[in-house]
Parts: sequence; C-alpha cells; structure tokens
Amino acid sequence: VAGCGPDNQVFISSLKSAFFLFLPPADIISTVEFNHTGELLATGDKGGRVVIFQREPESKNEPYNQGEYNVYSTFQSHEPEFDYLKSLEIEEKINKIKWLPQQNAAHSLLSTNDKTIKLWKITERDKRPEGYNLKDEEGKLKDLSTVTSLQVPVLKPMDLMVEVTPRRIFANGHTYHVNSISVNSDCETYMSADDLRINLWHLAITDRSFNIVDIKPANMEDLTEVITASEFHPHHCNLFVYSSSKGSLRLCDMRASALCDKHSKLYEEPEDPSNRSFFSEIISSVSDVKFSHSGRYMLTRDYLTVKVWDLNMETKPVETYQVHDYLRSKLCSLYENDCIFDKFECAWNGSDSVIMTGAYNNFFRMFDRNTKRDVTLEASRESSKPRAILKPRRVCVGGKRRKDDISVDSLDFTKKILHTAWHPTENIIAIAATNNLYIFQDKVNSEMH
Repeated sequence: VAGCGPDNQVFISSLKSAFFLFLPPADIISTVEFNHTGELLATGDKGGRVVIFQREPESKNEPYNQGEYNVYSTFQSHEPEFDYLKSLEIEEKINKIKWLPQQNAAHSLLSTNDKTIKLWKITERDKRPEGYNLKDEEGKLKDLSTVTSLQVPVLKPMDLMVEVTPRRIFANGHTYHVNSISVNSDCETYMSADDLRINLWHLAITDRSFNIVDIKPANMEDLTEVITASEFHPHHCNLFVYSSSKGSLRLCDMRASALCDKHSKLYEEPEDPSNRSFFSEIISSVSDVKFSHSGRYMLTRDYLTVKVWDLNMETKPVETYQVHDYLRSKLCSLYENDCIFDKFECAWNGSDSVIMTGAYNNFFRMFDRNTKRDVTLEASRESSKPRAILKPRRVCVGGKRRKDDISVDSLDFTKKILHTAWHPTENIIAIAATNNLYIFQDKVNSEMH
C-alpha cells in the first residue's frame, strides 16, 4: 500500500501474495471503493460482478502480513439487459459503488450500471439452528403424529458464511447513462446523476425519485454541456456539487428550491487565450469531483490537471497540479485513438494533505499539498515486488535521459489507471490497473512492528 510518509518519501510494502489480484481480460475493473472504516474494499467490473475484500486482523507472528486484504465475498450485481422500446442494449458494467454508513452488524452498499441502482446487504452467519420440533434436519415438516415431546432449539457453530442479498432495486429513474451516485450525510437519501439530470432517492422507496437538477434543453440541438459527476457535501445534507463537460462546478442548496436548476455558486476558471486550441473544451471537461473530508475544499480532475477549489472562492482554484503536461503536444494522436476522452478519478488522503490520481503507462501521481512535492509511481507486477520500496518514475520529453527515465513516446496508452481509492484514515491505497487490483501501504506503518 503506497502513500506519503512524514518525510515525504513514498514506500511500498507487500500484502503477502495477495498484494495484487489478477482478473481475466473481460473483467476489467470499473470502480474501487473503501467503506467508511477501511476494513472492506469493494471493486466492480465490466462483467457486472462486485468483489469485496476484507482486511485481515494483524498477526504478531507475521508482522509483515499486517492488514492484508483477502477476498471476502463475490456476487453478480447486474446482468446484461435489453430495452425493447429503444432497441438499446444495457450492459452489465458496474459504473459506481458507494458504501452506506454501517448501522448494525450488516454492511450495505449501492451499485449501479448505466440504468439501474441496487442496494445490497452483506451479512455473516457462523451459527445454525438445530432441534426444531416441527421440522427435520432438511427443513421439511414432520408428521405431527411422530412428535411426542418438545425440545428447545439450539444454535450450533458452523463455517463462516457471507450472505449477500438484494434489498432494493431502484429502476426507471434515468433516461441517460448514470455516471455517479452519492450517499447523503443524513444516511436516508442518496442522489444519482446521468448526463442531463440528477435524481434524489430515499433509500427505503424504490418506485419514485425527485428530480433536483435538469439541464435538458427543450431542443436537444441547443445542448452545450452535460453533467459529468456529482457528490453530496460530507457534513451538510442540503449541499451538493455537480461538474460539467465545460469544466465548471455548480454548488447547489436544496433549501433554496425543490428544483436546483439555479446554482448557489459557480466555480469556473477563465481560459488562458494563449492555450486556446481545438482540444481546449475536451481537455477542460471535469471527469471527477470529490469533497475533502473536512468539507472545505473540492478536488476536480480534468484531462491534464487536478485542481483544489475552496468553497469560499469561485473565481479560480487555490491549487493546480499538472498530472501529465508532457501530453499536451500529443493531443492530436490522443484524439485519434479516443484516449483524450478517458475519465480519470481523483482521491484525497484521510487528512486532506495529499491527493492522488491516475495516468497512463500504469503510472499514478501523488501531490503533497503542504510541501508541494509530487511523485510518479508505477503499479505493475514487474516493479511491485513484495516488501520492496516503490521507486519514483520520471517521464522524459526529449533532451538528455537518465538511466530509469521513460520517453514520452514509449508510454503505453492502453495501460491506464482510471480508478483509485484511498483508505479513510490510513496510508493505504487501492489502484485498479485494467484487470489488476493493487493495494499499496506506507512502509512507515510496518516499520513500527
């Protein structure tokens, strides 16, 4: 699990043999999400499956295996469907997973494909009842004439069984493809966003939702932008933000009106005329937006940069970090192979002091907001040996090259890290590299043992 330690050095230590998970090519990971404690990690894939990993308790006998994540449960969340009215195939790919705050012994999560959102309940069973009076061991009813005495049923230990059951199915709420879901801090409602609309749902009601944003014009020829991502504020249940393909952010307050078409604040950075090009609008499209844990800042990702916005300052971001500016000269070829439309996610660490996002060639980037230092790391089986320090990588743009530098012309654009997640309190990160899942940990933690 990789992260930035106190001395700003970035480390990697192994998670035994399970430090990465290899999946068949068809099972490309499409979303990664830690739960609120970080003890569970869920991934969704292109085949509609959800795999949940559980963090193992620390062992005194094996200190290097502390906090290892192993497969906890696997289930099929969505199946391919066909919309006969529109002659449209609905693929099973999981677009997003969001955990609900834990209320009891069971865990709950929401998963969505392009159209349908499902609420799943995950429970454990390690005991089974035996000694029924009216049922035999197979559960069939006994002949009442054979029951001559009464006995008290008892619970007998059994092998741990993880049961995943669908609790709610929220369907028919979206005409367009769902791109994000977000659970409200009131723990009773959540919102789902597609290209043109955002709906508010109650977790207990499946047959209706409230439309809170609708940017669909009367004439679709007048359409100039689409919604790309949305998220609730972590502390104020009335506030949410959504991003657009034009690079703007709109903060909305549900107390103002039922339909939040009129935003409370608009966050937009004026375009630099000197950088204006054919690709300007495409690369300015925001692919992800995340509130900081404190709720004071917002983190956004566009094609070339990550930006930190202060909720109190609408005119420009307070911080801008270049992710891979060396690709600016390659935009034409990236447009031709459609890579320019890739949607990268971003993540905060638990203290909001470090941000992380993915790049090409299985590289991912980390930026320390306090020291302004940044690092490029690689998630690959070749470079991620157990308990080895993860070496920083550097991309060279012509001129002299150092020994381990990689040329920008040698980057593999088929290897891309779009989906990342950071443990809510520790320096543990999950990196989805196409059909591999990597879990890295800050070495500072393991050195304490």
